[in-house]
Amino acid sequence: MDREIERLKLDYIFDKDIIIRTVTASGKEQGRNPDVGVVSSTLWNSNVSTYGAVTEPSQLAVEVISTNWEDDYVDKYDEYQRLGIFEYWIVDYLAIASRTILGSPKVPTVFIHQLIDNKYQTQAFKGADRIISPTFPEINLTVEQIVAASRFSKL
Repeated sequence: MDREIERLKLDYIFDKDIIIRTVTASGKEQGRNPDVGVVSSTLWNSNVSTYGAVTEPSQLAVEVISTNWEDDYVDKYDEYQRLGIFEYWIVDYLAIASRTILGSPKVPTVFIHQLIDNKYQTQAFKGADRIISPTFPEINLTVEQIVAASRFSKL
């Protein structure tokens, strides 16, 4: 993504340390730190000196699934949608979510949620599917490439 931002000369910052202030369904404010965040340079620069959480919707948030996968599929999905984050990726490279979400057999899947009329519209990508990202429409990336990049190699 960082290369795409540079190549296309987009006005975005790509960082793993972006904190987003969200509000839970019960009204509690909290900070979320997506595994990867993409925000406009203007938004980033207006928050970087205060060490505060970004309170405006970011362009893109990416969550990589771990053992607390329900947080990503339920809580963060809801919070990011209500905040107005334009694009939200859930990367389930280990296929650990439930069969209700992943289907059967469970296979690594990348879900891309795009905000349309204040509601996420979801596309699921698996295997050799080319990821289609509204933020990075020219990105040439497949789920297989993401899974391969996430594997640890033995030394």
